[in-house]
Amino acid sequence: MRPNLRLIIKTSIGVLFLFFYCEFLVFYIVQFSCSWPELSKDNEDKSIEGSYENPVKVMVISDTHLLGSRKGHWFDKLRREWQMYRAFQTAMTLHSPDLVFVLGDLTDEGLYCSSTEFENYVQRFYNIFSVPESTKLYVAVGNHDIGFHYGVSPYLNQRFVSAFNSPAVQLITVRGNHFVLVNSMALEGDGCFLCKPAEQQLTKIEKILQCTKGTYTEKCGPKMKLDIYSKPILMQHYPLYRQSDMECNDFDSAPFPIKQEIFRERWECLSQEATLQLLKQVKPRLALSGHTHHGCTRPLPVGDGLEITIPSFSWRNKDNPNYLLAVFTPNNYAYTKCELPKESSVIILYVFGITVFIFWLVYSLMCRSRRINISNKYL
Repeated sequence: MRPNLRLIIKTSIGVLFLFFYCEFLVFYIVQFSCSWPELSKDNEDKSIEGSYENPVKVMVISDTHLLGSRKGHWFDKLRREWQMYRAFQTAMTLHSPDLVFVLGDLTDEGLYCSSTEFENYVQRFYNIFSVPESTKLYVAVGNHDIGFHYGVSPYLNQRFVSAFNSPAVQLITVRGNHFVLVNSMALEGDGCFLCKPAEQQLTKIEKILQCTKGTYTEKCGPKMKLDIYSKPILMQHYPLYRQSDMECNDFDSAPFPIKQEIFRERWECLSQEATLQLLKQVKPRLALSGHTHHGCTRPLPVGDGLEITIPSFSWRNKDNPNYLLAVFTPNNYAYTKCELPKESSVIILYVFGITVFIFWLVYSLMCRSRRINISNKYL
Protein backbone atom coordinates (compact mmCIF):
# COMPACT_ATOMS: atom_id res chain seq x y z
CA MET A 1 0.00 0.00 0.00
CA ARG A 2 1.33 3.47 -0.88
CA PRO A 3 2.56 5.47 2.16
CA ASN A 4 0.30 8.45 1.43
CA LEU A 5 -2.73 6.19 1.23
CA ARG A 6 -1.84 4.54 4.55
CA LEU A 7 -1.54 7.99 6.13
CA ILE A 8 -4.93 9.06 4.80
CA ILE A 9 -6.55 5.85 6.05
CA LYS A 10 -5.06 6.28 9.53
CA THR A 11 -6.23 9.89 9.67
CA SER A 12 -9.72 8.92 8.49
CA ILE A 13 -9.95 6.23 11.17
CA GLY A 14 -8.94 8.77 13.80
CA VAL A 15 -11.55 11.26 12.61
CA LEU A 16 -14.25 8.56 12.56
CA PHE A 17 -13.37 7.52 16.11
CA LEU A 18 -13.54 11.18 17.23
CA PHE A 19 -17.00 11.44 15.64
CA PHE A 20 -18.12 8.16 17.24
CA TYR A 21 -16.90 9.31 20.66
CA CYS A 22 -18.53 12.77 20.48
CA GLU A 23 -21.83 11.60 19.03
CA PHE A 24 -22.34 8.32 20.85
CA LEU A 25 -19.80 7.11 23.38
CA VAL A 26 -19.60 10.32 25.39
CA PHE A 27 -23.26 10.02 26.39
CA TYR A 28 -22.63 6.63 28.00
CA ILE A 29 -19.42 7.78 29.69
CA VAL A 30 -21.06 10.85 31.25
CA GLN A 31 -24.44 9.32 32.11
CA PHE A 32 -22.96 6.10 33.46
CA SER A 33 -21.72 8.04 36.50
CA CYS A 34 -25.33 8.75 37.53
CA SER A 35 -27.42 6.13 39.31
CA TRP A 36 -30.70 5.87 41.15
CA PRO A 37 -30.66 7.67 44.52
CA GLU A 38 -31.04 5.67 47.71
CA LEU A 39 -33.87 6.27 50.16
CA SER A 40 -32.91 7.54 53.59
CA LYS A 41 -34.82 6.75 56.77
CA ASP A 42 -34.16 10.33 57.86
CA ASN A 43 -36.53 11.50 55.13
CA GLU A 44 -39.42 9.18 56.03
CA ASP A 45 -42.79 10.70 56.78
CA LYS A 46 -43.71 8.97 60.04
CA SER A 47 -47.34 10.06 59.75
CA ILE A 48 -47.89 7.92 56.65
CA GLU A 49 -47.82 4.15 56.55
CA GLY A 50 -45.06 2.64 54.46
CA SER A 51 -45.41 0.09 51.68
CA TYR A 52 -43.80 -3.29 51.07
CA GLU A 53 -43.88 -2.78 47.32
CA ASN A 54 -40.83 -1.74 45.36
CA PRO A 55 -40.20 2.01 45.10
CA VAL A 56 -41.39 3.66 41.90
CA LYS A 57 -38.50 4.79 39.70
CA VAL A 58 -39.25 8.03 37.88
CA MET A 59 -37.34 10.02 35.25
CA VAL A 60 -38.31 13.64 34.54
CA ILE A 61 -37.26 15.89 31.65
CA SER A 62 -38.58 19.22 30.40
CA ASP A 63 -38.58 21.71 27.53
CA THR A 64 -37.47 19.54 24.64
CA HIS A 65 -38.52 22.26 22.16
CA LEU A 66 -38.50 20.18 18.98
CA LEU A 67 -37.81 22.75 16.28
CA GLY A 68 -40.31 23.68 13.60
CA SER A 69 -40.17 24.95 10.03
CA ARG A 70 -40.05 28.67 10.87
CA LYS A 71 -37.24 28.94 13.40
CA GLY A 72 -35.39 25.69 12.92
CA HIS A 73 -32.49 25.43 10.46
CA TRP A 74 -32.17 21.86 9.20
CA PHE A 75 -28.69 21.36 10.70
CA ASP A 76 -29.74 22.91 14.00
CA LYS A 77 -32.75 20.59 14.07
CA LEU A 78 -30.64 17.55 13.20
CA ARG A 79 -28.04 18.41 15.84
CA ARG A 80 -30.46 19.03 18.69
CA GLU A 81 -32.72 16.10 17.97
CA TRP A 82 -29.82 13.67 17.73
CA GLN A 83 -28.46 14.96 21.05
CA MET A 84 -31.83 14.47 22.78
CA TYR A 85 -32.41 11.10 21.13
CA ARG A 86 -28.99 9.80 22.12
CA ALA A 87 -29.20 11.19 25.67
CA PHE A 88 -32.72 9.87 26.26
CA GLN A 89 -32.12 6.41 24.82
CA THR A 90 -28.89 6.14 26.79
CA ALA A 91 -30.86 6.96 29.94
CA MET A 92 -33.43 4.29 29.06
CA THR A 93 -30.67 1.72 28.64
CA LEU A 94 -28.81 2.64 31.83
CA HIS A 95 -31.73 3.36 34.19
CA SER A 96 -34.89 1.58 32.94
CA PRO A 97 -37.38 3.85 34.80
CA ASP A 98 -40.94 2.81 35.59
CA LEU A 99 -42.35 6.22 34.65
CA VAL A 100 -41.13 9.08 32.47
CA PHE A 101 -42.62 12.57 32.71
CA VAL A 102 -42.04 15.37 30.18
CA LEU A 103 -42.99 18.72 31.71
CA GLY A 104 -44.15 20.75 28.76
CA ASP A 105 -42.87 22.62 25.70
CA LEU A 106 -42.43 19.41 23.80
CA THR A 107 -42.60 21.50 20.63
CA ASP A 108 -41.19 24.90 19.77
CA GLU A 109 -43.87 25.99 17.32
CA GLY A 110 -46.87 23.91 18.36
CA LEU A 111 -48.92 27.00 19.16
CA TYR A 112 -49.09 28.14 15.52
CA CYS A 113 -48.01 25.25 13.28
CA SER A 114 -50.36 23.58 10.80
CA SER A 115 -52.10 20.30 11.51
CA THR A 116 -49.74 18.52 9.09
CA GLU A 117 -46.65 19.87 10.82
CA PHE A 118 -48.12 19.05 14.22
CA GLU A 119 -48.59 15.44 13.15
CA ASN A 120 -44.93 15.48 12.14
CA TYR A 121 -44.11 16.85 15.60
CA VAL A 122 -45.97 14.01 17.26
CA GLN A 123 -44.21 11.37 15.16
CA ARG A 124 -40.78 12.89 15.81
CA PHE A 125 -41.44 13.16 19.53
CA TYR A 126 -42.41 9.51 19.91
CA ASN A 127 -39.44 8.42 17.77
CA ILE A 128 -36.94 10.40 19.83
CA PHE A 129 -38.49 9.66 23.22
CA SER A 130 -39.61 6.10 22.64
CA VAL A 131 -39.81 3.97 25.76
CA PRO A 132 -39.93 0.18 26.28
CA GLU A 133 -43.21 -1.54 27.16
CA SER A 134 -42.19 -1.68 30.83
CA THR A 135 -42.05 2.13 31.03
CA LYS A 136 -45.02 4.51 30.93
CA LEU A 137 -44.61 7.98 29.40
CA TYR A 138 -46.73 10.98 30.50
CA VAL A 139 -46.54 14.58 29.34
CA ALA A 140 -47.75 17.93 30.63
CA VAL A 141 -48.55 20.72 28.20
CA GLY A 142 -46.44 23.88 27.86
CA ASN A 143 -47.06 27.34 26.49
CA HIS A 144 -45.09 26.58 23.30
CA ASP A 145 -47.38 23.62 22.67
CA ILE A 146 -50.71 25.47 22.76
CA GLY A 147 -49.87 29.10 23.61
CA PHE A 148 -50.13 31.26 26.70
CA HIS A 149 -53.53 31.49 28.36
CA TYR A 150 -54.75 34.42 26.26
CA GLY A 151 -53.88 32.57 23.03
CA VAL A 152 -55.16 29.08 23.79
CA SER A 153 -58.06 28.00 21.60
CA PRO A 154 -60.25 24.89 22.04
CA TYR A 155 -58.76 23.56 18.79
CA LEU A 156 -55.11 23.90 19.89
CA ASN A 157 -55.85 22.46 23.30
CA GLN A 158 -57.79 19.47 21.99
CA ARG A 159 -55.19 18.79 19.32
CA PHE A 160 -52.50 18.41 21.99
CA VAL A 161 -54.74 16.46 24.38
CA SER A 162 -55.68 13.96 21.66
CA ALA A 163 -52.11 13.51 20.40
CA PHE A 164 -50.42 13.09 23.78
CA ASN A 165 -53.28 11.90 26.00
CA SER A 166 -52.73 14.91 28.23
CA PRO A 167 -55.89 16.36 29.81
CA ALA A 168 -55.75 19.57 31.82
CA VAL A 169 -55.50 17.65 35.10
CA GLN A 170 -54.41 14.05 35.62
CA LEU A 171 -54.13 11.89 38.71
CA ILE A 172 -51.77 8.96 38.19
CA THR A 173 -51.36 6.41 40.98
CA VAL A 174 -48.59 3.81 41.02
CA ARG A 175 -47.88 1.62 44.10
CA GLY A 176 -49.43 4.09 46.46
CA ASN A 177 -47.64 7.12 44.97
CA HIS A 178 -49.87 9.81 43.49
CA PHE A 179 -48.74 12.11 40.68
CA VAL A 180 -50.87 15.15 39.82
CA LEU A 181 -50.18 16.66 36.38
CA VAL A 182 -51.65 20.10 35.74
CA ASN A 183 -51.96 22.37 32.70
CA SER A 184 -50.34 25.60 33.93
CA MET A 185 -52.29 27.73 31.44
CA ALA A 186 -55.55 26.48 32.98
CA LEU A 187 -54.90 28.13 36.33
CA GLU A 188 -55.95 31.69 35.51
CA GLY A 189 -59.15 31.46 37.54
CA ASP A 190 -61.22 33.40 35.00
CA GLY A 191 -63.76 30.67 34.21
CA CYS A 192 -62.50 30.14 30.64
CA PHE A 193 -63.26 26.95 28.68
CA LEU A 194 -59.95 25.51 29.93
CA CYS A 195 -59.88 26.86 33.49
CA LYS A 196 -63.30 25.87 34.79
CA PRO A 197 -63.00 22.12 34.04
CA ALA A 198 -59.45 22.14 35.46
CA GLU A 199 -60.68 23.74 38.69
CA GLN A 200 -63.46 21.17 38.97
CA GLN A 201 -61.02 18.31 38.44
CA LEU A 202 -58.62 19.71 41.04
CA THR A 203 -61.49 19.97 43.51
CA LYS A 204 -62.36 16.35 42.81
CA ILE A 205 -58.75 15.27 43.35
CA GLU A 206 -58.66 17.25 46.60
CA LYS A 207 -61.75 15.36 47.77
CA ILE A 208 -60.29 12.00 46.74
CA LEU A 209 -57.12 12.67 48.70
CA GLN A 210 -59.08 13.82 51.74
CA CYS A 211 -61.35 10.77 51.58
CA THR A 212 -58.37 8.46 51.33
CA LYS A 213 -56.70 10.19 54.25
CA GLY A 214 -59.92 10.16 56.26
CA THR A 215 -60.18 13.92 56.77
CA TYR A 216 -63.16 14.64 54.50
CA THR A 217 -66.13 15.80 56.57
CA GLU A 218 -68.85 14.62 54.16
CA LYS A 219 -69.75 11.22 52.75
CA CYS A 220 -67.12 9.46 50.64
CA GLY A 221 -68.24 6.99 48.02
CA PRO A 222 -66.16 3.89 47.13
CA LYS A 223 -64.92 5.56 43.95
CA MET A 224 -63.65 8.53 45.94
CA LYS A 225 -60.96 6.59 47.76
CA LEU A 226 -57.51 5.43 46.72
CA ASP A 227 -55.96 2.25 48.12
CA ILE A 228 -53.23 4.10 50.01
CA TYR A 229 -52.90 7.71 51.06
CA SER A 230 -49.64 9.53 50.41
CA LYS A 231 -48.78 13.13 49.76
CA PRO A 232 -48.85 13.72 45.98
CA ILE A 233 -46.10 14.81 43.63
CA LEU A 234 -47.25 17.90 41.72
CA MET A 235 -46.04 18.30 38.14
CA GLN A 236 -46.63 21.11 35.68
CA HIS A 237 -44.84 23.32 33.16
CA TYR A 238 -44.73 26.64 35.04
CA PRO A 239 -42.81 27.03 38.29
CA LEU A 240 -44.78 28.07 41.33
CA TYR A 241 -44.72 31.77 42.08
CA ARG A 242 -41.30 33.26 42.84
CA GLN A 243 -39.91 36.72 42.27
CA SER A 244 -36.83 35.58 40.35
CA ASP A 245 -34.16 32.89 40.25
CA MET A 246 -31.98 34.71 42.78
CA GLU A 247 -32.78 32.10 45.44
CA CYS A 248 -31.67 29.28 43.11
CA ASN A 249 -28.12 28.10 43.73
CA ASP A 250 -28.04 24.77 41.89
CA PHE A 251 -25.12 23.92 39.61
CA ASP A 252 -27.54 24.28 36.68
CA SER A 253 -29.22 27.50 37.84
CA ALA A 254 -29.52 30.53 35.58
CA PRO A 255 -26.36 32.61 35.05
CA PHE A 256 -26.12 36.29 35.83
CA PRO A 257 -27.73 38.59 34.77
CA ILE A 258 -30.62 36.24 33.83
CA LYS A 259 -30.81 35.20 37.47
CA GLN A 260 -31.73 38.74 38.49
CA GLU A 261 -34.62 39.17 36.04
CA ILE A 262 -37.97 39.63 37.77
CA PHE A 263 -40.56 36.99 36.93
CA ARG A 264 -43.88 38.14 35.54
CA GLU A 265 -46.84 36.27 37.03
CA ARG A 266 -48.59 34.06 34.46
CA TRP A 267 -45.60 34.36 32.10
CA GLU A 268 -42.49 33.08 33.85
CA CYS A 269 -44.34 31.53 36.80
CA LEU A 270 -47.80 30.97 38.23
CA SER A 271 -49.58 33.83 39.91
CA GLN A 272 -49.42 34.08 43.68
CA GLU A 273 -53.14 33.36 43.89
CA ALA A 274 -52.94 30.24 41.71
CA THR A 275 -49.88 29.01 43.59
CA LEU A 276 -51.53 29.26 46.99
CA GLN A 277 -54.75 27.66 45.74
CA LEU A 278 -52.91 24.78 44.08
CA LEU A 279 -50.79 24.06 47.14
CA LYS A 280 -53.85 24.27 49.37
CA GLN A 281 -55.74 21.71 47.30
CA VAL A 282 -52.97 19.25 46.40
CA LYS A 283 -50.68 19.61 49.45
CA PRO A 284 -47.71 18.07 47.62
CA ARG A 285 -44.53 16.73 49.16
CA LEU A 286 -42.67 17.62 45.97
CA ALA A 287 -43.46 20.00 43.11
CA LEU A 288 -41.68 19.61 39.77
CA SER A 289 -41.71 22.18 36.97
CA GLY A 290 -39.84 23.43 33.89
CA HIS A 291 -40.30 26.48 31.64
CA THR A 292 -37.32 28.63 32.72
CA HIS A 293 -34.75 26.36 30.98
CA HIS A 294 -32.62 26.53 34.15
CA GLY A 295 -32.51 24.48 37.33
CA CYS A 296 -33.73 25.51 40.76
CA THR A 297 -34.34 23.78 44.09
CA ARG A 298 -36.13 25.62 46.86
CA PRO A 299 -38.58 25.01 49.73
CA LEU A 300 -42.26 25.13 48.87
CA PRO A 301 -43.73 28.57 49.67
CA VAL A 302 -46.47 26.86 51.72
CA GLY A 303 -46.15 23.62 53.67
CA ASP A 304 -43.29 21.18 53.85
CA GLY A 305 -41.47 19.87 50.82
CA LEU A 306 -39.46 21.09 47.87
CA GLU A 307 -39.98 22.57 44.44
CA ILE A 308 -37.50 21.48 41.78
CA THR A 309 -37.37 23.20 38.41
CA ILE A 310 -35.93 20.97 35.68
CA PRO A 311 -33.76 22.68 33.02
CA SER A 312 -34.26 22.25 29.30
CA PHE A 313 -33.21 18.87 27.94
CA SER A 314 -31.93 20.46 24.72
CA TRP A 315 -28.48 21.85 23.97
CA ARG A 316 -30.23 24.66 22.11
CA ASN A 317 -31.46 26.10 25.40
CA LYS A 318 -28.86 24.90 27.91
CA ASP A 319 -25.14 24.14 27.60
CA ASN A 320 -25.36 21.71 30.53
CA PRO A 321 -28.79 20.04 30.35
CA ASN A 322 -29.76 17.30 32.75
CA TYR A 323 -32.65 15.14 33.88
CA LEU A 324 -34.08 14.10 37.22
CA LEU A 325 -34.08 10.60 38.62
CA ALA A 326 -36.30 10.03 41.65
CA VAL A 327 -37.54 7.05 43.64
CA PHE A 328 -40.83 7.20 45.54
CA THR A 329 -42.58 5.20 48.22
CA PRO A 330 -45.79 6.41 49.90
CA ASN A 331 -43.84 7.86 52.85
CA ASN A 332 -40.42 8.60 51.38
CA TYR A 333 -38.57 9.82 48.31
CA ALA A 334 -35.08 10.61 47.06
CA TYR A 335 -33.85 12.36 43.93
CA THR A 336 -30.73 13.24 41.99
CA LYS A 337 -29.96 15.21 38.85
CA CYS A 338 -28.07 13.42 36.08
CA GLU A 339 -25.84 15.58 33.93
CA LEU A 340 -25.54 15.22 30.18
CA PRO A 341 -22.40 16.04 28.18
CA LYS A 342 -21.89 19.80 27.84
CA GLU A 343 -22.23 21.03 24.29
CA SER A 344 -19.26 23.37 24.81
CA SER A 345 -17.09 20.43 25.91
CA VAL A 346 -18.07 18.41 22.84
CA ILE A 347 -17.29 21.35 20.53
CA ILE A 348 -13.91 21.91 22.22
CA LEU A 349 -13.13 18.22 21.84
CA TYR A 350 -14.01 18.37 18.13
CA VAL A 351 -11.83 21.46 17.59
CA PHE A 352 -8.92 20.00 19.55
CA GLY A 353 -9.17 16.59 17.86
CA ILE A 354 -9.41 17.97 14.31
CA THR A 355 -6.50 20.36 15.01
CA VAL A 356 -4.33 17.49 16.27
CA PHE A 357 -5.16 15.38 13.21
CA ILE A 358 -4.36 18.25 10.84
CA PHE A 359 -1.01 18.95 12.51
CA TRP A 360 -0.18 15.26 12.58
CA LEU A 361 -1.09 14.88 8.90
CA VAL A 362 0.97 17.93 7.85
CA TYR A 363 3.91 16.84 10.01
CA SER A 364 3.83 13.31 8.60
CA LEU A 365 3.73 14.60 5.02
CA MET A 366 6.62 16.99 5.71
CA CYS A 367 8.71 14.21 7.27
CA ARG A 368 8.02 11.95 4.33
CA SER A 369 8.92 14.70 1.87
CA ARG A 370 12.19 15.33 3.74
CA ARG A 371 13.09 11.64 3.69
CA ILE A 372 12.46 11.49 -0.05
CA ASN A 373 14.63 14.56 -0.64
CA ILE A 374 17.46 13.07 1.43
CA SER A 375 17.20 9.77 -0.44
CA ASN A 376 17.30 11.55 -3.82
CA LYS A 377 20.32 13.57 -2.70
CA TYR A 378 22.43 10.46 -2.17
CA LEU A 379 21.34 8.61 -5.26
